[in-house]
Amino acid sequence: MRADERDEDVVRRVAGGDRAAFGILVERHERRVYNLALRMTGREEDARDATQEAFLTALRKLSSYRGEAAFSTWLHRVAVNTCYDLLRKRKQAPLLDRLPEHQPEPPPSPDHADASDLSIDVRRALLEVPEDYRAVMVLHDVQDLPYDEVAAIVGVPVGTVKSRLHRGRVALARALGGVPGGERRGPADPGPAGPELERPEPSEPSDHSETR
Repeated sequence: MRADERDEDVVRRVAGGDRAAFGILVERHERRVYNLALRMTGREEDARDATQEAFLTALRKLSSYRGEAAFSTWLHRVAVNTCYDLLRKRKQAPLLDRLPEHQPEPPPSPDHADASDLSIDVRRALLEVPEDYRAVMVLHDVQDLPYDEVAAIVGVPVGTVKSRLHRGRVALARALGGVPGGERRGPADPGPAGPELERPEPSEPSDHSETR
């Protein structure tokens, strides 16, 4: 296996009967899928379950991947839908009683989102943001994906992505007490547009440049 082998070439190998090649795709994308699931669900156990289910679903449905978008975009779509399903099934369970004091041990592959050091308060507040808004915020503000790729992942127009992003930031600010309707508002608080989730420093490498 060449290190520069494209995802799409690996997919063709899997489709051709080399099922072991799917492990290459898991190794490349597991960390990003896990980070997405963790921020969507707020619980390590749920994130692990969603990650596992997302890859199982991707393997089952790999024949439906036609290459019209990058494989990572298609896989993100599978992962987001998996998170939605998990959240629906566990609606009655508390989403987050408390965050762990330690960071979960991540898979070995690097992920751009690791540099987005969300505070505990922000991670808690993010869970109060409606799921559709939360998804675009995680994809755009945390994983730094462009609008058009986020739109392809969640299956809505770019304009809808921008609208959800704005509404999500307002909802996050309200959850943090930073807009009218919240409990706190001070000179240092963000304005009505809401806070933007912290992003990595510009010097931090990104692993999704191929999808732009």
